[in-house]
Amino acid sequence: MTGYRDVQDPVPGGADEQPAGEYGMTRRQLIRHAGWFGGAVVLTVAGGEVISHIAGSRGTGAEAAAVTSGALRFVQVSDSHIGFHGPANMDVVGSFAEAVDQVNMLGFRPDFVMHSGDLTHLSKADQFDQVRQMMTRLRTDRVFTVPGEHDSIGDAGRAYRRIFGKGTLGDGWYSFDTHGVHFIALVNTLSLEKLGHLGTEQIDFVRKDLAGLSSDTPIVVFSHIPLFAMYPQWGWSTDDALKVIALLRRFSSVTCLNGHVHQLFTKTEGNITFHSATTTAYPLPKPGRAPAPTPQVVPARQLKAALGIRTVGYRQGDRELAIKDKRLA
Repeated sequence: MTGYRDVQDPVPGGADEQPAGEYGMTRRQLIRHAGWFGGAVVLTVAGGEVISHIAGSRGTGAEAAAVTSGALRFVQVSDSHIGFHGPANMDVVGSFAEAVDQVNMLGFRPDFVMHSGDLTHLSKADQFDQVRQMMTRLRTDRVFTVPGEHDSIGDAGRAYRRIFGKGTLGDGWYSFDTHGVHFIALVNTLSLEKLGHLGTEQIDFVRKDLAGLSSDTPIVVFSHIPLFAMYPQWGWSTDDALKVIALLRRFSSVTCLNGHVHQLFTKTEGNITFHSATTTAYPLPKPGRAPAPTPQVVPARQLKAALGIRTVGYRQGDRELAIKDKRLA
């Protein structure tokens, strides 16, 4: 999960998954697809909660606190869709390269960078290799990832795990601790017939993983598809997420960060706050405002405003994470 290794084997793929339709996707893939977009966001964790705001807005107290010595600062990027070709963005490689540059020019070295899925568009070996190489340019000590449904096409994520799955469990899930925060990275993109889905084995992992933690431990959960029901008609939900949510209820501060929907969205339910990230590739429509969640073509001068990155900061002993979303424009 923190290291990479080169792809030596071709990506398996069934005949029904061969690119044929619009944007190089089969009809089956398009039906499965629930979210498209790309950008990078900055989050700050301070006092146990995550705070977010749009780049250019005035910084929060928690964000300012996170800049002090000993604070945790990390970056979330999402939905780079390397390999996508279409009018919604004719240069997704260039957009992701700009996101990497933006991370490297933040004015601080993030403790880690998380890519929250859909690194590639069609799970091809050359696409995985390209995004892996691009992320080696990130000026950070560690890079984490979770897979999107586009990283699992035709092989249930095996090609993804060969590169990004080192040290993970099951189908690629894992957890880690740093700066007093417990992080959990989940995989909910392998059973798309059920929309987002975690499965019994992964839920058991979360139960055991949380069992020994104090209730005042700040928790951050990463997934590609939202763990809340943002818009199930388009697959923007995880059908068995309530079982994990129930395990998280005893903690004083829980932050769930996802990609997939290619737009910023925040929702708070009790002790849990959900933040959807934007993309570095192309925008998707607002829920229910189009027949399907297909890539949206916007005027070229407006595209970068729809893309971005997210930074997060946290100072140990605080109760809030500070989240800052930064547009590529």
